[in-house]
Amino acid sequence: MTVSVKIMPNFLKGPHVVVLAYDGLCTFEFGIAFEVFGLPRPEMGEGWYRYSVCGIEPGPLRAAGGLSVSVDRGLEVLAEADLIVVPGWRAIDASVPDPLILALRTAHRRGARVMSLCSGVAVLAAAGLLTGRRVTTHWRYVASLAARYPEVTFDASVLYIDEGSILTAAGSAAGIDLCLHVVRGDFGAEASNSVARRLVLPPHREGGQAQFISTPVLEEREGIRLGPLLEWMREQLDVEQPISLLAQKAGMSLRTFQRRFEKTTGLSVGEWLLKERLRHARDLLEKELAASLDDIATASGFGTLATMRHHFRKRLGTSPSAYRRSFGA
Repeated sequence: MTVSVKIMPNFLKGPHVVVLAYDGLCTFEFGIAFEVFGLPRPEMGEGWYRYSVCGIEPGPLRAAGGLSVSVDRGLEVLAEADLIVVPGWRAIDASVPDPLILALRTAHRRGARVMSLCSGVAVLAAAGLLTGRRVTTHWRYVASLAARYPEVTFDASVLYIDEGSILTAAGSAAGIDLCLHVVRGDFGAEASNSVARRLVLPPHREGGQAQFISTPVLEEREGIRLGPLLEWMREQLDVEQPISLLAQKAGMSLRTFQRRFEKTTGLSVGEWLLKERLRHARDLLEKELAASLDDIATASGFGTLATMRHHFRKRLGTSPSAYRRSFGA
């Protein structure tokens, strides 16, 4: 099947987003960028994103899923870009063409933002755009890339990182989180909310990659113990949950419980409870508009509004009241 990507007349006046296409194109990440930045959204007005596709080499280009892609424009379009999106690269150790490296460096020096999705970070690293920076990518690629680029700090614990002119996302779906983050920064929370609703997604996901990293298959006995315990912990967020009590409920020694819990969830008990309490508080702020902030702090297990405010500021960069104004139904 052949897909032809043509440049359509564009009367919008907003930031110009250019997405790379190449032989071996990762169609999921490419589709994410189109869905967020390229899909017509007349309700957003004339200031919405302009969108182009850049073929980095002569076509037709092969793409994942048995597709063949034909693109009208080449590297010259990068000279017009305000934001360049690099989908997951064709292979983590595949070479990056010199003309693409030069075009990316030139665009970045000019002031364009450059964003990678998943393994697309390998292209940015090869172009020398990541030196001295903190970036992320899929956890399975971190060791390999860190060995090749010791001057770059790879953080596998987060979903995305925004360093201003350089933005990087972790695994494929984290690319959606980063794209929504860009929309939020460019057009505000209301616009990001609108796009997220079209995607049937939450406007913001809390958490990092640790919960997704592969772990050994749990022993049947351990699964029986921890599965129901995690559900019990979620249902009892408003009460104290000392580790000693949780270990007793799991039928394990304190040390074994802590080790097994982190192995299962990728988080310490305290960190897991904090993230669950933040999630519950956000749900209540969005849905229970008549509830007071003090009641929500109590129901979520923070105890006091001051404690809930502290964690919202530290983890979400906002306050509970501001979050409710932005995301309340």
